[in-house]
Amino acid sequence: MRRTVYSECVARPALAVATRTNGAANGITVDRHYNSNAFRSAMFIVHTGTMTDGTVAVTMQDSPDNSVWSTVDASFVQGSLPSIANTADDAVFEVGYTGGQRYVRIVATTSGATTGGTFGATCVLTGARRRPAAH
Repeated sequence: MRRTVYSECVARPALAVATRTNGAANGITVDRHYNSNAFRSAMFIVHTGTMTDGTVAVTMQDSPDNSVWSTVDASFVQGSLPSIANTADDAVFEVGYTGGQRYVRIVATTSGATTGGTFGATCVLTGARRRPAAH
């Protein structure tokens, strides 16, 4: 079996693309055991469209049971959690998760916005305990 991005990774929705103004938006829960793969790590890709005003602070949460959520400890974050400015049109931000909890999600908190901005996120899971990764 050739090792390719397709055979090693699975992409999952993490935050629906929408225009958001002030407030917090909890992302879509990502199950690291998707299709019984038991992925070891995850990378969130936050992508923007048109950002008109305000800023967006992105944080990451994890959970053992998809019920009780905690802020991810900094030792399990790869890269920097993005703070998205109103000038970040058509930008891409990446941040990784290496913790041990089964469920992960991002939270995007918009502040100082009148019309807000359009953005969403995708989660790429990798390091499946079985290969190739089941899609």
